[in-house]
Amino acid sequence: MSKKSDRQSAIIVRLSSNPTLRVGELAEEFGVTGETIRRDLDDLSERGSISRTYGGAVLRPASEPSLSQRHKDLVQERTAIAYRAANYVKDASVLMIGSGATTTHVARRLATVMKNATVVTHSFSVATVLSINPTIRVLIVPGLYHAGEGAMHGGQALRFLEGLNADWAILGASGVSPEGPSDALIEAAEVYTAMIARSTRRMLVCDATKFDRVATARFARWSQIDLVISDIRPTGPLLASLEREQVGLDLVNSQK
Repeated sequence: MSKKSDRQSAIIVRLSSNPTLRVGELAEEFGVTGETIRRDLDDLSERGSISRTYGGAVLRPASEPSLSQRHKDLVQERTAIAYRAANYVKDASVLMIGSGATTTHVARRLATVMKNATVVTHSFSVATVLSINPTIRVLIVPGLYHAGEGAMHGGQALRFLEGLNADWAILGASGVSPEGPSDALIEAAEVYTAMIARSTRRMLVCDATKFDRVATARFARWSQIDLVISDIRPTGPLLASLEREQVGLDLVNSQK
């Protein structure tokens, strides 16, 4: 396959089924040089179709659905992740929890197993599910309200977090790539970065559909994450990055 447009279309198709690809693999498959593939990847990256990684590329996801829609998806997987996550933090004194469907599941579980704790969150859905437990004190982060995410963002939120400390930060992600976790909302990523900076330990909770995806704003390097809880074991460069940075990986199914 030598025609540039056909080759680039085929690269997109290949990334849809094999989200992380290396330059050498693509060059061999299409019978062209590595330099030709690099130019193809640069073109696709400039058009926003993919995101370049070291030595390859990952597919850039479409805009993330609203939080209300995400709450309806992958309920079984997220519930299992939430139960596992709660085991790690149920005895903590102070938690910071980011917005998202999976983190809301975690908060719902924490409401049944935690006592006499403080939770700092910018998410109204997280605060709402925690409210059933009167022993949990909830601090809502102030800021500019984002209706689609049901959360507070912006400079005021960041300044508020600067004065706090937590035992754990519990965060979700729109994308999880070899470079680190990322979010579709730049404003949310800023809040997550602040929570990571103010927490002793940091946990990422995400299902495997987020693997090998890159969203708009990366909010951490893997060296800043202590634990990933998911449903399926990652593979390839993503797994290599987690192992290199000694990130703990806990899976909620039998795929160890």
